[in-house]
Amino acid sequence: MTEPLMTAPKIMLVAGEASGDQLGGRLMAAIKGRLPQAEFIGVGGPRMVGEGLDSLFPMDEMSVMGLAEILPHIPHLLKRIRQTAEFALAQKPDVVITIDAPDFSFRVGKKLKGKGIPLVHYVAPSVWAWRPGRAKKIAAFLDHLLALLPFEPPYFEREGLATTFIGHSAVEERHGGDATRFRQVHQIAPETKILTILPGSRNSEVTRLLPVFRLVCERLAVDFPNIRVVVPTVSKVATIVRNEVGDWPLNPIVLTDDQGRRDAFAASHAALAASGTVSLELAISGVPHVIGYKLSPITAWIAWRLLRIDTVTIVNLVLGKKLIPEFLQQDCEANRIVPVLQSLIGDSTLRHTQLAGFEMATTLLGFGDRPPSEKAADVILEIIEKNSSPGTGNTAQ
Repeated sequence: MTEPLMTAPKIMLVAGEASGDQLGGRLMAAIKGRLPQAEFIGVGGPRMVGEGLDSLFPMDEMSVMGLAEILPHIPHLLKRIRQTAEFALAQKPDVVITIDAPDFSFRVGKKLKGKGIPLVHYVAPSVWAWRPGRAKKIAAFLDHLLALLPFEPPYFEREGLATTFIGHSAVEERHGGDATRFRQVHQIAPETKILTILPGSRNSEVTRLLPVFRLVCERLAVDFPNIRVVVPTVSKVATIVRNEVGDWPLNPIVLTDDQGRRDAFAASHAALAASGTVSLELAISGVPHVIGYKLSPITAWIAWRLLRIDTVTIVNLVLGKKLIPEFLQQDCEANRIVPVLQSLIGDSTLRHTQLAGFEMATTLLGFGDRPPSEKAADVILEIIEKNSSPGTGNTAQ
């Protein structure tokens, strides 16, 4: 070699949904900050494309969730899995990083096992929640795992898989929200309380949750007629969301931009959200909230029989207690959700208890330390350097 490989590594990333696109984009930015000449290939969404990725195919094709939802898409997904693996073998990147989306990512990883390309997966599967046997299975083909939660590494290390806790990516988002700007842009008086509603980022989520969330707004409008509702969403479901909330009470504001979302969080007094990373984002922003969520009946029936935990919220898991109320499946009803939101909107003990708990949970998840994307970049660059050193036997070059 006439020059060190690390001056311009070829890095392949594969993300399958919006949250993975955010993770991939931040990781790419962190790597570029050290190695501006790094080349990125693979599959990603708008955030990763903005960092320089030419996506092999539209990432949205992989954004399906649950058994009932995924069945009709299986033939096409299998085709994309083969295409992605074949692309990696043809391109011979210095590392392949799959990001979340385990149903897709792990099938790609298995096809690349033993081909001389280091395989890293970003976001540890929740083996502590269900199917603990997955830890051993993925240890058979992965070279490294990046974990977001502090208690995850031992589950995989005992199976021989090197695992690094880097902190949750959401702790990188505790900046940039401007409550005053949000109120000025949308002409909302300082004394008006703002309720943020987050119905999810998938078609199946928003179509199930928005009818329930509408009833919540209708009932809250009776006691809080001057409250404003904000509905941050993502572009792929924005049309569905706008059509659904157009005639809601409390004059909802629909947002699709990241800055508007952060400003809305900074201005919000309380929130109602779908289950997922957004709950942690709200906690980091200091927004008291409740969770409402519904799966398809078939997916839910299977999930409830496999789950080994009694909460689906990250903050609750980290703290070991149900700080954030959850209304799941048949409990996801307006008459159950409204009283808790009324309490959070008011100056209640529950509100203050949540705010105090958020500070503890975000510290445990890495807030105040180096950004998780920087730690992830450390691991990736170390793997590339080690694999490119003389005598490693790397066949990817």
